[in-house]
Amino acid sequence: MTKVKSNTDAIKKRLISFVLPVYNEQDSLQELHQKITKAMKNELNDYELIFVNDGSTDNSFDILREIRRKDKRIRIIQFRKNFGKSAAYSAGFHNARGEIIITLDADLQNEPSEIPLFIDKINEGYDMVVGWRYKRNDSLDKTFFVKDIQQSCIICDQTPAS
Repeated sequence: MTKVKSNTDAIKKRLISFVLPVYNEQDSLQELHQKITKAMKNELNDYELIFVNDGSTDNSFDILREIRRKDKRIRIIQFRKNFGKSAAYSAGFHNARGEIIITLDADLQNEPSEIPLFIDKINEGYDMVVGWRYKRNDSLDKTFFVKDIQQSCIICDQTPAS
């Protein structure tokens, strides 16, 4: 009798690191955690959530500690003051243990339910998968700034490695 491999047998199980910069996001952290957990429920990969608290002045740090008490996959990096999103990403990347890194903003502007789509593309052999929000919920001045950036960017597409 020959065993037939299923599609899941062909997919390598890997650790995924989520890097999540946080700055005064106390109102969205519980929901963000729930949505990521739900999105990852059917995934074969293990994961860690690295929250980088970038000097928040609200209760973000206390809420993160509360979430960590319930979920041991949570790691928290605490900045003593606000250093900015780039520094938060850098600290998260430096401390990530995963073979795959996924970044999300903590303000729920990114939809965690789409995470499996990104993982599927990685599993197809792509080295990098990038997405952007089609509809944004930003202030008018930020919207104009983002459109200016998008108009000056070139998007490159690479076929997956074979």
